[in-house]
Amino acid sequence: NKKECFPRVKLVELPNCKLGKGIETGSEDLEILRNGLAFISSGLKYPGIKSFEPDKPGKILLMDMNKDTTVLELRITGSNFDLSSFNPHGISTFTNEDNTVYLLVVNHPDFKSTVELFKFQEEEKSLSHLKTIKHKLLPNLNGIVGVGPEHFYAINDHYFVDPYLRSWELYLGLAWSFVVYYSPNEVRVVASGFDFAVESTSHLMAMLAHKIHVYEKHANWTPLKKPLDFNTLMDNVSQDPVTGDFWVGRHPNGMKIFFYDPENPTGSEAENGTVLRGSTVASVYKGKLLIGTVFHKALYCEL
Repeated sequence: NKKECFPRVKLVELPNCKLGKGIETGSEDLEILRNGLAFISSGLKYPGIKSFEPDKPGKILLMDMNKDTTVLELRITGSNFDLSSFNPHGISTFTNEDNTVYLLVVNHPDFKSTVELFKFQEEEKSLSHLKTIKHKLLPNLNGIVGVGPEHFYAINDHYFVDPYLRSWELYLGLAWSFVVYYSPNEVRVVASGFDFAVESTSHLMAMLAHKIHVYEKHANWTPLKKPLDFNTLMDNVSQDPVTGDFWVGRHPNGMKIFFYDPENPTGSEAENGTVLRGSTVASVYKGKLLIGTVFHKALYCEL
């Protein structure tokens, strides 16, 4: 029954964990292909959030979950792409019938919002830039879910673009975040009225404050169930393709993400903050779990 699609929240210990090798400046979003290759967005610069490399462009990393925890930086090709201003945020993959893998990346060049479309070249370990997508209904992008090479759902985490108005939007708790469906032939708002919408999966999950609102991607866009309440700030979410379980990044104290103090570290739902500074996303592959962070490292665990 689709109305009963929510799993129960389970608390589990994570004793068999180690840090990913080569991830030092964030792993804000990640997605694992069915063959175990994991794409990781790193180096996000976002207003009010710590960056360990503020003067360097962001990057997309690749980890093979079948091997070890070492990552490599994917080379980006394409003469029309400005790599110096690359500032990746949410990411999503789409695999065509011919097994071509496309990577859609929310990008913030000069703190604006675009979607960058790449084709993954596995043998060359590179991303070929195909297109930059801009639209007036994509002003403040955060998360993205690809349903085709140029078809996606995108989440705007604010209504206003101006930083001053954005701060008042947050301060007043205005529920004006919204979700957009984009295709080359149609762009429309499909859900709205969220405080701070951030991410989604095969179902679209819009997180605001301590709630998850779940919508299934069909014509009438009605929510599947009443919002789920949690006692921590929700972030990105992924779904186990085998079990259907949802894995959600959560922050016990969201303010510590914006006010970084190395002496009073940001905790996470994975552990107390001594290893990870926050946990934005988690995804599983064949008994292995990969946990990402906004601006810090990534944690690889054997379940």
